[in-house]
Parts: sequence; structure tokens; C-alpha cells
Amino acid sequence: MKATLDIERLDFSKGNGRVTVVAQDAKTGVVLMVAHADREAIERTVATGQMHYTSRTRGLWHKGETSGNVQRVVSLTADCDGDAVLARVHPAGPTCHEGTTSCFRDEALGADALGMLDRTIAARIADPARSRSSYTQQLMVDRNLRLKKLGEEAVELAVACAENDAARGAEEGADLVYHALVALRAIGVSLDDIRNVLSQRAGATRR
Repeated sequence: MKATLDIERLDFSKGNGRVTVVAQDAKTGVVLMVAHADREAIERTVATGQMHYTSRTRGLWHKGETSGNVQRVVSLTADCDGDAVLARVHPAGPTCHEGTTSCFRDEALGADALGMLDRTIAARIADPARSRSSYTQQLMVDRNLRLKKLGEEAVELAVACAENDAARGAEEGADLVYHALVALRAIGVSLDDIRNVLSQRAGATRR
């Protein structure tokens, strides 16, 4: 855990002995679930580095204890009132009992547009049958084409920035991100790999 939560600053009284906990994927930013935790659950979470919650029906429970889909804590942060906690976690598997990444549906996953793009690219690459109709597949099989397009998009973004054209800059930026993700996939680099590097750099900056 990068940060230790000050449990004494939490206000359990507002929620009849519990605080609201929002679990968020530390890599993607996707909201995974919302639950509650009493003091014991928070203490267990801090002590073990894995999320524990409090249910009205089953009391204290360790997320993933039976399924193996544990949530490893990256950080715990209280809100300004001390009655809610943001838990940034690394999930070991699906969060929802229905087998989905999040207990929310498209709304939560849509917040991670880059992740959705990366997953779409990976799906296109994994389906060779789409090689004739998929632009992503065309880029993957033609190294010169994908490197050419990567360079072109970078130049177009630079021109848009030089001309102070915000609307065009956003469009060209999106095109560059797409072509960069495809080019990186071609050499075995995923968006999660990039996120890991950025996370490490952010930690080094804080130190």
C-alpha cells in the first residue's frame, strides 16, 4: 500500500457504524463496486492489504476469499467528511458475482475509453479472419504501413498544435493514440504495460 489510511479520522457514526467504500481499479480507473465497511473491516483491510467489507446479511467478508478474485489494495483515501473511502485496488479477477469486470455496466467501463480501445485492438488482432475488413489487422501485418501512419499522425498532431487548433488537435491526438497502441501491440506492449511505467514514474516523482 502506498498510503496508510488514518482510521481515526473516519466517521462511522453517519452510516450506523459503517463507511461507504468505492473500489476502483488502480490501473484502468474503472469503478468496480460500492460496498460498506465497519471499523473491523477497515482494520483487516489495512492489516492484510486485501479488501474486506461488511455486509448486512453476512457481516465481515473478505472479497475473493472463496472465488480467488481478491482485491489487492494500492491505496485507501478518505473523503473530506470521513464517511467514505476510495479504495484503489488491483483485482485478481472479475468483481461482480455475475462474472463481469465491474458490478456496474457500460457506464463504468465507458469511463476507461483508452482501456476499451486497447481491448478492441487486442480483439481485432486475435481474429485473423477479419484481416481483409479490419484496418487494425492491415496495420499489424504491414510493418511499413503502421510505422508510416504512426509518423504521419504525429506530424499532423504537431501541426494542429502549432496552429493552436484545439478541435483538430483532439482529433489528431486520438488518431495518434490509436496508431501508437497498435504499433506497441505489434512489439508486445499493452496499455497496462504503459500504465505500469507511468505509475512507477509517478511514485518516483512523489519521492
